[in-house]
Amino acid sequence: MPELPEVETVRRTLNQLIVGKTIEKVTVNLPRILQKPDDPLLFAAELEGRTFQSVERRGKFLRLILDGLVLVSHLRMEGRYGLYDKDEPPELHTHVIFHFTDGTELRYKDVRQFGTMHLFFPGDELQAPPLNKLGVEPLDEGFTLDAFRRALGKRSTKIKPLLLNQEVVVGLGNIYVDEALHTAGIHPEKPWCELKPKEQELLHKAIVDTLSSAVEAGGSSIKSYVNGQGEMGLFQHSLKAYGRTGEPCGTCGSPIEKSVVGGRGTHICPKCQKLPRTGSQAKELSTATKPRRNAVKRRLDGEEK
Repeated sequence: MPELPEVETVRRTLNQLIVGKTIEKVTVNLPRILQKPDDPLLFAAELEGRTFQSVERRGKFLRLILDGLVLVSHLRMEGRYGLYDKDEPPELHTHVIFHFTDGTELRYKDVRQFGTMHLFFPGDELQAPPLNKLGVEPLDEGFTLDAFRRALGKRSTKIKPLLLNQEVVVGLGNIYVDEALHTAGIHPEKPWCELKPKEQELLHKAIVDTLSSAVEAGGSSIKSYVNGQGEMGLFQHSLKAYGRTGEPCGTCGSPIEKSVVGGRGTHICPKCQKLPRTGSQAKELSTATKPRRNAVKRRLDGEEK
């Protein structure tokens, strides 16, 4: 699924491609993409004659601003937009086509068919689903360390599932959570409430730096992602943990390991991202006699893996 950097890249591309273009008509080939209104004829009638003013983003959602309406679009797994000449035959899985008065077309293609589109009057989109429950934006100026701490509160949830929760921090998915946690040296199973203030600071910085670098690289093309001009992102060449199972950690050289945390495939360096010992483990180690201490430590290290 495209994460914040990929959606931001699509937003920037569409701002260059469609702003100022007026919709002549809309063709809907797969009605279930439409959520509000769900009637293809009504959806098309609402948009005809309107002009795109700008393209904004909220989390992983695109906000396509028209005169008098806002189209909220989620790409889900493999949705993509592209601008074409009207004489070019539509590709397979092209589900929605916005025909412009200048002879070009904005086409929405979605192989997995999970994408969604909602129409709202301006301002209403922020007060209703799917945008009304989204958390803080990690690339906004207001995403300070204090704002980050307030958003996560005193939760005892493991840090990785917590960061994946779009009601807490928006835009983060599996790729960039793994990358940020690796950069900060934090194990994904460590509860947020157990992070020390310095660890919280490192994680906040890692999130901002990772996402900013990914946006500048045009996102990560892991599977099928391309921007609105059909161009791949390049950040996958800079990944330090995600998808690098068995490869050496760039910091310590230990092989990157893959496990499952919160139902998601997770990549860590076992040396740089150690999971702190439980109270009972720490007590067992501290009370062990000196000759046995190394043996106990090796056993506990094996359990932690």
